[in-house]
Amino acid sequence: MWRPSVNGPAGWAKAILALVTAMAFVIGGVQLLPLAVPAATWLVNASYNAFSSLQGPPVPVTTADFSGSGPGSLVTATTMPSVTQTLAGRNLRAVRVVYRSTSGDTGSPTVVSGSVFTPLGAPPAGGWPVVAVGHGTVGIDGPCGPSLSPWLEGALSFVAPLVERGYAVSVADYEGLGVKGLHPYLDARTAGLNMIDSVRALRHAFPGQTSTTWAAFGHSQGGAAAWAADEQAGGYAPELQLIGAVAAAPAADVTKFVDLAAAGTLSREQRLSMTLIVESLARRHPDLNRDDFRTGVSAQDWAVLTACQGSELMQRSAVADKLTGSEFAPRTPEAAAMLRKFLQQWALPQRALSAPMSVWYGGADAYINAEWTRAAIARACAMGGTVTIEFQPGKGHSDVDLATQLQWLLDRFAGRPVHNDCR
Repeated sequence: MWRPSVNGPAGWAKAILALVTAMAFVIGGVQLLPLAVPAATWLVNASYNAFSSLQGPPVPVTTADFSGSGPGSLVTATTMPSVTQTLAGRNLRAVRVVYRSTSGDTGSPTVVSGSVFTPLGAPPAGGWPVVAVGHGTVGIDGPCGPSLSPWLEGALSFVAPLVERGYAVSVADYEGLGVKGLHPYLDARTAGLNMIDSVRALRHAFPGQTSTTWAAFGHSQGGAAAWAADEQAGGYAPELQLIGAVAAAPAADVTKFVDLAAAGTLSREQRLSMTLIVESLARRHPDLNRDDFRTGVSAQDWAVLTACQGSELMQRSAVADKLTGSEFAPRTPEAAAMLRKFLQQWALPQRALSAPMSVWYGGADAYINAEWTRAAIARACAMGGTVTIEFQPGKGHSDVDLATQLQWLLDRFAGRPVHNDCR
């Protein structure tokens, strides 16, 4: 297996420092359609890339592999000039992909979008090793997808340093983001499948250039997605070799949101998330009544609280400051039971892990209660998982210790032994 050259322990330390520093610092012309690309591709492209973006004119990637129709196969593949023309993206190849995936809820086929990247130059023997990145909350509407943003809604600051150090990277938008559809917010099973299929889509976008060896890395919503990808990878994508997953501050189980809402004790961060949870579920389940979970400011400015673009987004923070915990209390026990049922169905773990996992979480997290994460880890251990636990009592939701988590990830690629805190 190819590994980035870092010249011993000192080199590993320098690589980690360079990655962390780069990530912390940042927290074309029209071409004629080649005959090799069928006209139908343009029609499909117009349909699936219907949301406006700042990317400039994307150009079809004619070297991509459009064969097959299963999960991970490509529907469209286009260049991302507004990414590659940025300072952060100038040293990578970037392709926006629309690809086939699977719903974690129903098992039915879906079409989703994402972005995939490789270093410049020729790949090493065996291909570039792959990291699938799971992004945090960006919203619940189609235009919120990171692949529609020149900076990937912040994810580029994580992607670019990895690519520059010899990794191919995929970033799934998640179902309903980036393309038209309904986004199942905090449905980790679906997001996990989208992440796995983003690796397949990456391999189709850059045929013959990437390794079958891959790892998952995610934070918050993406942390749960990386966790769920680990659980499902072995059975869902046996042709790929998952070597490990990092779940940082994962939204693994938010069932207790219902109890906090009933008690009027949701934190500011949790109130904002609650609006997205209820709105997302109401779109998918018409029998869930939004008005059972909103009063006062939340009911009046619901559209502002669930927006991810436009003038409403600019008002979101000011509106959030006016919210009170009592505004989200379920109106009836039946409403509370319905919401609890949906969140329990999505809670992790769902099954045993396919590969080792590192979970980072903080004791001062105002969004995901540390006890919820601790309980989810215990259940994963009981299922036979190999889990490295990194708990930092004074850290909040976004205070991820990138150095330890990246070192853990690089150790997996290097084939070093993994520490199992489940024992």
